[in-house]
Amino acid sequence: MGIKITIIGAGSAVFSINLIKDICINKHFDNSQVTLMDINEKRLNAIYRLCKRYIEEMEKDIHIEMTTSREEALKNADFVLHVALDYGHDRLKQGWEIAKQHGYRFGGSLHIMHDEAFWVNFYQIRLMESVYLDMQRLCPKAWLLIVSNPVQAGVTYLTRKYQ
Repeated sequence: MGIKITIIGAGSAVFSINLIKDICINKHFDNSQVTLMDINEKRLNAIYRLCKRYIEEMEKDIHIEMTTSREEALKNADFVLHVALDYGHDRLKQGWEIAKQHGYRFGGSLHIMHDEAFWVNFYQIRLMESVYLDMQRLCPKAWLLIVSNPVQAGVTYLTRKYQ
């Protein structure tokens, strides 16, 4: 078996299927293993079926599995992609509504609303740190790629605290 790629928060259909497409078109990922992990079983099952079908139709030699156990997903991983939302999409939308009521606007150089939901950063960074600490036990040589916001704040925090 080649490399193992673990996706934490894989229930995001758009991100996960696009990642699987990228893996399928790159010959360097032949014979690799992709582990999809999410705590939402319904979303995880749906994206797993979609990704598995895509891999089969592309006739690629990529093994795909799913789990709701972060510990199981991290064991022997070579790369870990952190795409999870600790607080869920509903909480994100609630925050947008509250911020909108107080005059914040979506997108653009004035930031805030779309690119980074500042009101949930504490929860996100706490989750990023817990994934990092689990990795130190279960796959200490793996690369952590943080994709979920706040990317810059999360990377800065982890680097300052642990490097």
